[in-house]
Amino acid sequence: MTQAQIVFDGESLITPKAINSELASARADLHYDQVATGRAELAIILKIAQQQIQEDLEPAKIIHRLIASLNATRAKYHPNVWQELIPIVQNHPVADYFHQDPFTRWSFVKPRGYSGDAHLIDFIYGHASVAEEVANASPLGRTLFEYTRNSPSPVAVRERRDLLTKHVDAIAAEKGPGTEILTVAAGHLREADRSIALKNGGIKRWVALDQDPQSVGSMTRDFQGTCIEAIDGSVRGLLTKSHKVGTFDFIYAAGLYDYLADKVAIKLTQTCLDMLKPNGSFLFANFSREVPDDGYMETFMNWALLLRSEADMWNIIHASAPKDKFSASVEFGANGTIVYGMIRKLS
Repeated sequence: MTQAQIVFDGESLITPKAINSELASARADLHYDQVATGRAELAIILKIAQQQIQEDLEPAKIIHRLIASLNATRAKYHPNVWQELIPIVQNHPVADYFHQDPFTRWSFVKPRGYSGDAHLIDFIYGHASVAEEVANASPLGRTLFEYTRNSPSPVAVRERRDLLTKHVDAIAAEKGPGTEILTVAAGHLREADRSIALKNGGIKRWVALDQDPQSVGSMTRDFQGTCIEAIDGSVRGLLTKSHKVGTFDFIYAAGLYDYLADKVAIKLTQTCLDMLKPNGSFLFANFSREVPDDGYMETFMNWALLLRSEADMWNIIHASAPKDKFSASVEFGANGTIVYGMIRKLS
């Protein structure tokens, strides 16, 4: 199956249609007066970017100003208005400039058919698998890439990877060599690369579930001979109990909840909690509502996310985990861009 042939048509529940329907409320709430004002504001923002490009201003300064301006504009308007404004940015001539960045362009084009794929995350990690694409980019593209991969969201994603590794190793140290782990929407499972517990044989079984056969193939190749078992499977498969994977000491979903509506997120959380062993833990992460580069991501990168606040995370937890059976906490990462929910089974 080639990249162009991969289509995720609802099996994974992660589709542009599902995300857009969750982001937008009734059409009656469109606020047409705001749309006109927003268009005028965007025209100025994009005109300034165009002038700066023509004047050959330093790329980092151009994109820095643009990201801040898009973030401010996004925050100013009703969500339905912002959805109407996104295509204006995407179809503006300055898009060609920013799409020279291989990271931005991969996200916009979506060669694997969906947002946030594992190869895109490898751009954030600076993984060897993307080195050739970065090297083949134009000098401008490489300069822009150096900026975008170090913007707040990618920094938070790298921190997320390292936090996951720490959690895996800490739980393996606590539970011993019989430790069993489940990763939901595993991608390329890069957090396993740095796991001391995995390296030292301190994990009995690590099941890595992903909807993308290319990601499953990558994990199967990269972790051959280890306890990691890569499985081609979807969120829907978990919810319908199609995947008979057993029970676990630690289950986590790091890059998935950003695409799940509340009802699905709650149901998935309940399903994962049912698969925990006594004193087992479940972690889920979500981009927070305080993402400084959200406007750039949703326009030039065409990367729509369902952002959640601390209260939103607690709502999922309270709807999924009875207090007499589970303890829970919610914490933000270092720069506040990603928020984490941790639920522990009491017995």
